[in-house]
Amino acid sequence: MPELTPFEQACLLQGWDRPADFLRAFQATADVLGEAVTLTDRQARRWRQPDPPAPRARAWRVLHAMFGICPSRLGFPGPPPGATVGNVPLPTQRGSTSVDRRAFLTDTVGAAAGLGLPAHERPLSLLGDTGAVGTTHLIELRSGLQALFQLDDAYGGGDVRSLAVRHLRRVRRVINSGHYPDTIGRQLQLLSGEIAEHCGWLYYDAEDQPSARRYWGEALTTATMIQDTNLEILVFSSMALQACHEGRVRDGLDLARAAQERAARLGSPLLQSVIAVREARALSLLADGKGASRRLADAMRFVEKDGRGRPSPEWTSFHGPAELEYAQGLLNTEMGHHGAATHFLRAALAHQEANYGRNRALYKFTFARALIDAGEVDEGAAHAVANLENLEEVESGRVMRRLHEVAGALHAVDSPAAQEAAEHLTEYADMKGAA
Repeated sequence: MPELTPFEQACLLQGWDRPADFLRAFQATADVLGEAVTLTDRQARRWRQPDPPAPRARAWRVLHAMFGICPSRLGFPGPPPGATVGNVPLPTQRGSTSVDRRAFLTDTVGAAAGLGLPAHERPLSLLGDTGAVGTTHLIELRSGLQALFQLDDAYGGGDVRSLAVRHLRRVRRVINSGHYPDTIGRQLQLLSGEIAEHCGWLYYDAEDQPSARRYWGEALTTATMIQDTNLEILVFSSMALQACHEGRVRDGLDLARAAQERAARLGSPLLQSVIAVREARALSLLADGKGASRRLADAMRFVEKDGRGRPSPEWTSFHGPAELEYAQGLLNTEMGHHGAATHFLRAALAHQEANYGRNRALYKFTFARALIDAGEVDEGAAHAVANLENLEEVESGRVMRRLHEVAGALHAVDSPAAQEAAEHLTEYADMKGAA
């Protein structure tokens, strides 16, 4: 029996024993990625042979998403002209280009969303003529949202938002074209609302606030339609952050309190802690230092009760010591206690987990700004410049906004070191904006 080619081995590992299985999976992946490409049975069979012909650029990108590795590692010659993926570096590697990073993100969410499921767990587009949707397919679709959460944590909203919009469209297509009982239908609607909310969050992080408001409005409409309190809480708490971010602080406080009123009825301490932090942020921006301190103290007490009430929603998993210390640092900054702010922000960085790449970049610039305000200009400048390395992997408008704030603070300091660091930051921001 002839030895299997690398491509044949990879197909077997994915459960695509027959060329027909692979063809269906290929077309499903192409549909989700928006690649206008078709593959014939004859082409698929030629790929399984030794020395296969080179795929065209669109097919190359689909193969890359299906297997999660560069097709050249499967025995194909290439990449062909116009293929923008190539050998994508691992997320821990530095110096990746924005094109490489986007290719990696596409591959990651594609794989996690079930684009490469084994034959017994095929994607929704492979359901056949009946279009029947069941629990397995819900799990597949929800895995896509979980992948988006992880990618957002690592990279920020800039590159991830387009993937989230594609996934939302896919779920809505299933809702409108599939066949399912009411119980499955409600779960599909809930999932579409959760993805719409996450689209809003990603656009918020990317500093596209009108788009964020539009997606949060869609999510809130879904929450009202299916009467889901958890989704309402999530949308209100996110909108509270945006309102504070845009200077509509009283709106932010009212939205946070609306979320908290609903969260109190659910009895999840960690969820209540997240929202209490957002209430505290709004109060501090309203110059109510005492009220903000009280709500932060409440947030800490809620964390201590975690595990005693209802399980917390998945989206609250980021919340812990680092987030509480960061909030305390922001509060001290608003109150003008810059020395105390540096203490809490330093602790927040020490406790921040490595997989939260976007938050680490945001924390570091916030810490640098606090050091500058506290008179530790040289240390603040050094931290800010060192943080530029982290931005090779992060696409976040909020992080870039904080970078500009730090550069402005350094420009205002009359010292050669501060001016040099400010110029370095500004030059980097200009280069990033032009990319």
